[in-house]
Amino acid sequence: MWLSQALLLLILAGYSIATEITGPATVNGLEWGSLTVQCAYSSGWETYLKWWCRGADWNGCNILVRTNGSEQEVKKNRVSIRDNQKNRIFTVTMENLKRDDADSYWCGIEKTGIDLGVNVQVTIKPDTKTPVLEWTTATGSLAFTPAATQTSSPLTRSLLSSTHFLFLLFLELPLLLGMLGAVLWVNRPQRRS
Repeated sequence: MWLSQALLLLILAGYSIATEITGPATVNGLEWGSLTVQCAYSSGWETYLKWWCRGADWNGCNILVRTNGSEQEVKKNRVSIRDNQKNRIFTVTMENLKRDDADSYWCGIEKTGIDLGVNVQVTIKPDTKTPVLEWTTATGSLAFTPAATQTSSPLTRSLLSSTHFLFLLFLELPLLLGMLGAVLWVNRPQRRS
């Protein structure tokens, strides 16, 4: 009988530790946009440092930003963190999202021994609103194509990845402008004394 009570106590103790910090299981962001993650913690953890790290492995994740123990926002590169100690919530904001920002992240509380943490899966959806300037080889013309209708057809490719366009831009265009300048200079009206 006492064994089952001890097991129940261990299970409940483990449960209370696991719920010291909570956060969303997944968060979605839009490429080039921003996303916000809010992680809540239990009473007693207000003055502890909070952090946001990247990586599926808890032990090897890379801490991107951490609080300084106050409620001041701390920003590092494209990531910021702010701790609201009164409401026991810290907020992480990631800006100027890229597709390769999609990964496994952790909300954490730094403490003696093993830190507390909760896993957050971040997914980044491609931007479907920003038009892209593309060179169409079939028609030999430039066109703005909405991102939602872009295809990976061999006839359509990014303008800057076109060898012909780059050759035209960096070699032929300067030569043409130089020759035009020389012709205009030679054919300028001469002053007569």
